Amino acid sequence: MTDRVDDQSLRGFLAMVQERFPEEFLRVSERVDSRLVPTAMVLELDRAGQSPVVMFDRLGDFDMPCVTNVAANRRLLAACLGVEPSALPTAFRDRSQNPIPCEVVERAAWDEVVLEGDALDLTKLPIPYQFTVDAAPYITAGQVTARDPLTGVDTTGFHRLMLKDKNRLGVSLHSRRRMYEYHRRAEERGESLPAAITIGVHPLHYMGSMTYAYGADVRKYEIIGALFGEPYRLARCGVGDLEAPAGAEMVIEGEILAGVHEPEGPFGEFTGYASYRSTQNVFVAHRLRMRRDAFFHSVTSGMSKDHILISCVTREGEILNALRRNLPNVTGVHVPHSTCGAFLAVIAMKKTAEGEPQMAAMAALATELYTKYVIVVDDDVDIFDLNDVFWAIATRVHAEKDIFFVPGAKGAIIDPSSDPKDFTLTKMGIDATRPSGREFAERLVVPDEARERARSILRGAGITL
Repeated sequence: MTDRVDDQSLRGFLAMVQERFPEEFLRVSERVDSRLVPTAMVLELDRAGQSPVVMFDRLGDFDMPCVTNVAANRRLLAACLGVEPSALPTAFRDRSQNPIPCEVVERAAWDEVVLEGDALDLTKLPIPYQFTVDAAPYITAGQVTARDPLTGVDTTGFHRLMLKDKNRLGVSLHSRRRMYEYHRRAEERGESLPAAITIGVHPLHYMGSMTYAYGADVRKYEIIGALFGEPYRLARCGVGDLEAPAGAEMVIEGEILAGVHEPEGPFGEFTGYASYRSTQNVFVAHRLRMRRDAFFHSVTSGMSKDHILISCVTREGEILNALRRNLPNVTGVHVPHSTCGAFLAVIAMKKTAEGEPQMAAMAALATELYTKYVIVVDDDVDIFDLNDVFWAIATRVHAEKDIFFVPGAKGAIIDPSSDPKDFTLTKMGIDATRPSGREFAERLVVPDEARERARSILRGAGITL
């Protein structure tokens, strides 16, 4: 493997993949057009049911390598936590509840090359142009870090970053969570918000950065450390007393301007639509620090698994955590990639009384802003198989009593079905469990031994399952 810092880095993850899962690493050595082709390759892989990490040695006119599709594979994400893929949401939930204080190191891997003034030119980075609708190339794997001007607590998270000029990026804070509030508080003081953009971090950093159900005084870096099972190693930047992951590839230091708004977008969002909705903020870069042999990292946008899968896992864990407080009989949660990794949640439970599915659905809707449809099924249904889920809906639902609506609920700003003025919509819960207290039709089941024998025969006949 790599040195101690790199064990928590994207490089450490890539080394693990190449060593343990070489079939999940695809290197493209020929020069590839940075416009549209990388996105098309990843989406074609998705359609074929393949999710390898993809490393482009030469992208467009740039000689800096670019890696993508890092977070598209449940098997690889589970390996990061040392669990089976089916246990990924539970492992995330359990670890993230025990934050670990961070460790600040003297020197970061990204402090080898420093570019500022006339030498700073973000247009020289191999930033892919992903969809024809996109207003410009976008930095999609940039983790933006800033501190609360009131409390000093920092945060980190993904925000799309539109390339406008050599030192200017358009940024949308449309999730309206911590970063939006930090910028609002700075603006109230008439100040810009010091911020740093980290590029090239370990997938566990992604996962921890997407947690929301914890107190405002909990650092996301501490949750990321909990996922690693050890203190997350950080190093100080040169702006706003900020800290960034010591093993990252590069850090862009600057500020999100106060009182300045410029057109940003459209951008191909996770909804599968072009998003014109934006807070239209502006980030001005003052300095770029990077490794001497840095590579660029890009998240393939749109509905790619690279863009969506980690949000599926973190939402599964967050919802499961909320449900288990009052409904310990909930056995699992799945947020399907095919529903934009956000808008639908499927909950399995061992129902002990009528009304529990409705409680579970309401708790899920209250936990995750983006979720607008919840389906609750019995634990004999495979929540990771939508065919099984829809079979349960088709055979166990009485629409007039098992479906309920929550009109006027707050939805995601970039959900195209939400009201364009106040972003509200109607949310829905579906109880697809068997009725309790009376006999119900018996499900047909093939024993596991017979299924395995059948698989063995088919494999012997050369049929891949």
